[in-house]
Amino acid sequence: MVAVHSLVRRELPLTHSKLTQHQVDFKALPALPRVDEAFIALGTTIRAAGSQAAFRAVDFDAVLAVARAARNAGAPRLGVVSAMGADARSRIFYNRVKGETEQALCALGFELLVIARPSFLAGDREALGQPLRPGEKMAMRISRALAPLIPGNYKSIGAGAVARSLLRAVRARRGHVVLLSGEMRQA
Repeated sequence: MVAVHSLVRRELPLTHSKLTQHQVDFKALPALPRVDEAFIALGTTIRAAGSQAAFRAVDFDAVLAVARAARNAGAPRLGVVSAMGADARSRIFYNRVKGETEQALCALGFELLVIARPSFLAGDREALGQPLRPGEKMAMRISRALAPLIPGNYKSIGAGAVARSLLRAVRARRGHVVLLSGEMRQA
């Protein structure tokens, strides 16, 4: 029987017979049950976090804590959502943290590590209890209008397409894989 365990900062308005949500403190994670594969879609924005240090605590420290806990629980495969432009040498703080996170994940020794680097992530944030971001709404309208002119890797992508691509890749590939938006959109 397949069981899905979700670690969350706050309970989400999601229900499914196979889903169990665990509200946790990512600074002190409990031991996880034995897992076959793990997926991490944990992140914030600097604005929402309130500072660069608080952003790093989520997008680096918490992501690594979950990955280590999954590895300790036996997970040989990990899929993680990062960001387009992730680069540990970037001058842009956000991209640098994402790149450093990817490097640290690579060092954990998973048999398979799939990193999704979506461009602008589209989805129903309100349904997840997240605040609406006016700038994102405007960016989505502009990107839809200019879609024919935007290369595939730079077009916005739905969160569902990213999730489906991660699932497929974690179950079908080997080694270290980076998925870009254009590839995820075609999956």
